[in-house]
Amino acid sequence: MRFNRLDLNLLVTLDALLDERRITRAAERLNLSQSAISGMLAKLREYFDDELLVPVGRNLELTPLALELVQPVRDLLLQVQTIVAIDPTFDPAHARRHFTIATSDYVINVLMRRVIPALEQRAPNVTLEFMPLVEDSADKLRRGEYDLLIIPEPFLAQDHPHRPLFDDGYTCVVWEGNEAVGKRVSVEEFERLDHVAALLGWPRAPTYDSRYLEAQGIRRRVRVTTSDFGSIASALIGTRMIATMHRRLAAELSYRLPLRLVEPPIAIPAVREFLQWHEYREKDPCHRWLRELLVEAAAGLPD
Repeated sequence: MRFNRLDLNLLVTLDALLDERRITRAAERLNLSQSAISGMLAKLREYFDDELLVPVGRNLELTPLALELVQPVRDLLLQVQTIVAIDPTFDPAHARRHFTIATSDYVINVLMRRVIPALEQRAPNVTLEFMPLVEDSADKLRRGEYDLLIIPEPFLAQDHPHRPLFDDGYTCVVWEGNEAVGKRVSVEEFERLDHVAALLGWPRAPTYDSRYLEAQGIRRRVRVTTSDFGSIASALIGTRMIATMHRRLAAELSYRLPLRLVEPPIAIPAVREFLQWHEYREKDPCHRWLRELLVEAAAGLPD
């Protein structure tokens, strides 16, 4: 299809080139040959009367015009995808969709394990793919690579719709055979003990509770560092170490592992998890149905 002399199919190639900034990577992404991508780039250069990508050393860099095109091209393709996906006769029982959700293993353990059985029953052909939260998760949402984010409030992208899902507090956790720790710990004990803690994503970032404790001047001797929340509990087994975890996750894991919950030395403010999506997905019936399913599951979480 052409619009104002431009073959609109070329916009898909342009989007890939602007994002990847490599002909080889754009070819791999679109499952086309490098020569085909080079030919399309030549047509795009002719239409826009601009080089779009220029060699700088061994790399390709975007021209000023190409930089201005990045977001409008991506937005246009997202709008087209949304229009194509909208089904006015939407029925979850017959819908065929795939959703990519970026979130933490904490949310998967606490919330998504309640969502998945409901999804299986009500929408058997809707599939989910969970991705870890990384530094550019919000950018991936803007580019349409992620359908949903489930993230703590401080990390929300303010330019897209969002709604709260649930709150959770914090507790300390030890191996149930750890006789060095009682029902609660003082600040002095907490600082003296060895800890298991998580650094998440890439680049590695401290968790909400870690940042809060540090802001209060409480120092921890971190002996073991993990890359997710769930493995914190496993690392405690058979040791005299202590960890700080979301209360709901700690309660869930204590049913499966020999763990004991301990009151922390100070009250840590609750964290609020939010659901966020791209504004272009706002009225997509299937997208909206999945969001409501997530909200419904969050409302049913035990206190």
